[in-house]
Amino acid sequence: MDIFDSASGSLQSYPWVMTTLQVVLLVLVIWFANTLTRSLLVRSVTRAVKLAPSQWDAAILGRGVIARLANVVPALIAYYGIAFVEGLPHGAVTLVRGVASAYVVLTIALSLANLLNAIGAIYEQRDPERARARPIKGYLQVAKLVIYLLAAILMVATLFNRDPLLLLSGLGAMTAVLMLVFKDTLLSLVASVQLSTHDMLRVGDWIEMPQLNADGFAIDISLHTVKVQNWDKTITTIPTWRLISESYKNWRGMFESGGRRIKRSLFLDQTSVRFLSAEERTRLRRLALMADYLDGKQAELEEFNARLLAEGKDTVNTRRVTNVGTFRAYVQAYLRNHSLIHQDMTLLVRQLQPGPQGLPLEIYCFTSTTAWADYEGIQADIFDHLYAILPQFGLRVFQQPSGEDVQRAVASWKMVASGGARQIGGCENATGDR
Repeated sequence: MDIFDSASGSLQSYPWVMTTLQVVLLVLVIWFANTLTRSLLVRSVTRAVKLAPSQWDAAILGRGVIARLANVVPALIAYYGIAFVEGLPHGAVTLVRGVASAYVVLTIALSLANLLNAIGAIYEQRDPERARARPIKGYLQVAKLVIYLLAAILMVATLFNRDPLLLLSGLGAMTAVLMLVFKDTLLSLVASVQLSTHDMLRVGDWIEMPQLNADGFAIDISLHTVKVQNWDKTITTIPTWRLISESYKNWRGMFESGGRRIKRSLFLDQTSVRFLSAEERTRLRRLALMADYLDGKQAELEEFNARLLAEGKDTVNTRRVTNVGTFRAYVQAYLRNHSLIHQDMTLLVRQLQPGPQGLPLEIYCFTSTTAWADYEGIQADIFDHLYAILPQFGLRVFQQPSGEDVQRAVASWKMVASGGARQIGGCENATGDR
């Protein structure tokens, strides 16, 4: 004690040395408290979680909520311990206390933000389907924005030793400026609420937005942006508010219905349309899908024509079966008997307005699968069959003349021209007269 008293007496002669030692001692206490808090608090909570694991505990530990809160203890020691350091100016003490208070506010704000992240992770893990249908990521981001805004106000108030209510009242005068600064945030907030409330968009929905070159699945919906992974694996980022102010196509209804639409036309050469002869009708009856149609049509036409002739009308008014009508009936029967065509949805085979490209015969139906590759395979198989069987009905597909067609026409013209020249030359030799 005598040695300690003599040492402290000697240090009294040098106050700056005493102040330095006290500051160093305070720093060591803060470091020791930080280490002890982390080792005791974090490790004890971790062990408790391992004994009784749950989603909440794992999410909170994984997001660092407890680790953030552990930093509050050293900051509080700095706040109260700086008052015991002798010889420090009042301004230095005020500054340290202000920084410590601001650090406590920042730590709590970051902990709350991490807690919101944990809540979002638990929400997605517990019910992934509901999380895709009702994402809360936008709401959590709004809550974090409010937390950060309040934390910034409190930090500024503590650093400058001002009343936070005065700063909040001053924000009222800055409302117009804030509206301009946070314009996109406010628009996105309203859009997020509308998208979620009206169930307009979910994670995993296939959407098309040509004006923004977006065509693919929505992979992330946040407060400000919606990320769409296009079919070429590129990512298109769309501002959330544009999904409310502009139109886009959502293919979710197609997937939920269980059927994908086929809407494609066969373009027939109109000059190949004609009546079927009796021999052709007999030949087409060999097709299993045509026998019932031809028999029923034949009975209907014979009854109509017999009544027409009984009335003394000319035979030119009689009805006959056409090849295009028979082919249309065949396509209808073919689709009705196709195992991969959805029979409970709309199924049509119809003629569209003829044009320069021929007579369009449109096939309108739905496949029983929504998988893209399977859908394309079913559609290709159907039209492969229809193109191949078309000549059986005496019909031709219309297409623009190709280079091969032009070459054949020129070759035929040359053969005709050369044959005519030989005939003319033979006449000259026989008669001796041109």
